[in-house]
Amino acid sequence: MSPATIQLLRVFHILTGAFWVGAVLFMVLILLPALRNIGPASGQVMEQLTAVRKLPIYMSVAPLITVLSGLGLYWNASNGFSGQWMHSGPGRTFGVGAALALIVMIMGMSINAPTGKRLGKLGGEIRAQGGPPNAAQQAELHKLHARMGMAMTAAAVLLVLALGAMSLARYMPA
Repeated sequence: MSPATIQLLRVFHILTGAFWVGAVLFMVLILLPALRNIGPASGQVMEQLTAVRKLPIYMSVAPLITVLSGLGLYWNASNGFSGQWMHSGPGRTFGVGAALALIVMIMGMSINAPTGKRLGKLGGEIRAQGGPPNAAQQAELHKLHARMGMAMTAAAVLLVLALGAMSLARYMPA
């Protein structure tokens, strides 16, 4: 692989990875607690984030670019997935980081994106009816917030671990 290609993959990997980790940490530490505190109006915020600002697209594309560029970098560093390198300290550590990131990406697409979309849709329904949410809507809001909070907290922990593994991997003893 040419040096220019490796540099381009590194730029994509680091920038999209930074966006991904930063966005997840922002959501877990700031956005989700705020949404829980504002109650029914949180549906309108989620509607704005999902339908208007297209957050699920960003949160699907960034992980995909991060993982694909990381796969290219791993392939290059391992000389075509050489077993010897993959069993070295750096190879194993990069591999652990990659596995954690893949788990988070799958969680995001299978849990977080559908939950966020449903929160947005529910917010639109509540706004359209012109009053506070009924009991069923309130119960669903509570359930969706709990699901989103749990999945996003797990994603944040796994991404921080992946980031730690990626930042230390090249310094691991062979």
